[in-house]
Amino acid sequence: MKTYPTTETADVVIIGSGAGGAPIAARMAQAGKRVIVLEAGPRFNPENYTADEAGARELYWLNERLSGGANPQAFGGNNSGTGVGGSLLHYGAFMPRPDPRDMQLHTETGMSVDWPFQYDELLPYLEEVEAFIGVSGPKHYPWDPSRSYAFAPPPANSAALKMRESCDALGIRHADGPTALITQAVEQPHFGKREACSNCGACHQGCRNGSKSSADNTWLPLAVAHGAEIRAESVVHTIETDQRGQITGVVYHHKGQDIRQKCDQLVLSAGAVETARLLLHNGLANSSGQVGENYMTHISTQVWGVFDEDLRPNRGYPSLTITEDMMRPKDADFAGGYLIQSLGMMPVTWGSLVARGTTRRGPDLARTLAQYNRSAGLGIHGDCIPHPDNKVVLSHEKDALGIPKPLITHSYGPNELAMHAHASKLLTSLWQAVGAKDIRILDRAAHMIGTARMGTKADSAVVTPFGQSFDIPNLWISDHSTFPSATAANPALTIMALSLRTADAMLRQ
Repeated sequence: MKTYPTTETADVVIIGSGAGGAPIAARMAQAGKRVIVLEAGPRFNPENYTADEAGARELYWLNERLSGGANPQAFGGNNSGTGVGGSLLHYGAFMPRPDPRDMQLHTETGMSVDWPFQYDELLPYLEEVEAFIGVSGPKHYPWDPSRSYAFAPPPANSAALKMRESCDALGIRHADGPTALITQAVEQPHFGKREACSNCGACHQGCRNGSKSSADNTWLPLAVAHGAEIRAESVVHTIETDQRGQITGVVYHHKGQDIRQKCDQLVLSAGAVETARLLLHNGLANSSGQVGENYMTHISTQVWGVFDEDLRPNRGYPSLTITEDMMRPKDADFAGGYLIQSLGMMPVTWGSLVARGTTRRGPDLARTLAQYNRSAGLGIHGDCIPHPDNKVVLSHEKDALGIPKPLITHSYGPNELAMHAHASKLLTSLWQAVGAKDIRILDRAAHMIGTARMGTKADSAVVTPFGQSFDIPNLWISDHSTFPSATAANPALTIMALSLRTADAMLRQ
């Protein structure tokens, strides 16, 4: 890997090496730019990954975040990561495309916020991401017949098979969902051989054989091959500007020392919480007053049931079966819609979810946990409407570097509550249709979205439709903080597509 002296001014410094930072690093390096990626976490060796959930905690962002609101969100492995590759090191690799209607939900319903461009403008980038990283899926995708995938889907686990049965019973269409993994070995450019998925089920604990498509085995090797430098264990805390207000560089903490790195362009790809935190801490790019505002999650209601037969929910790819039939339910009393996916889960994660999401305690909880091997789940990802009460602000508590810890306020509004109720009823009916017992509804939120929204007007948005700061022309944001609305799709694919789109805009300038 090429290295640059800290005395040299980089063309581009990128803070974060995950879905938002890695693609833009690759694109800019390919164009001959001097690129430095600053990653807060360490560099991991995939050979050391373990299916042990406690051992995999090193992949999660565990720095304390303060959580409040009527529906306080659990942080950690649920939604963010640390290390070279970011959250893609432990994400579940479920990779649906956003529904075009979700990007124009205000026009459709009068609620939420429209994205400042149409889906067709994003589609070529979505396809480019899928082709480069490797995504598996069915030959025929019922909700988009024009779509195709390079790899066949992995084998269905017990939960996926149960969901198929339940959907058939209620007349709901289903398919193998798009998954960011390869089911046959390939030679990945500048990385080497990636083995076919072994169907081990430990996707959230890192991928030992490179079959899961993440940043560390796709975009980052491409970036390094073209001259990018990745500096691990480098925690940025200060963004420096000149008298004109332009970014001149950053200061980051590395192994006990503060190091200054100058740059011509800065890209923030630290995620919805840390991007907002850095901007608020440094008092930057907030003439609109929108930095930290409009925090959103995905409504991720889960319904679990117990069956007579042994299911072993830890085995196989966790979330294969999907239906998009509820993207616009005919009987909906809410705007937008939700995806449904099958759920397997590792035992510690499942036990924690049950303990946190139910009132069962003592012997009752012990009996529930003993039913793990016969359990299967259904879960949704539902659209979320931005609300002024949901936000990220700086708290009065400080971390080890003296930076205020973020305080995240999160409450469901009427639309989210109505969607949760609709999904809870439907998912319960699906499990009842195939004989599930001891059905449990678990209220859950996933992902972190918003806080630096894109738009067309500087008084109501933080960045332009291409991710460029309205206030500071050489500051760009490339992560899910720029989403104007949540959409119902898992965010990784859209983040990567937007990252390439932002890179192209930077290069045009």
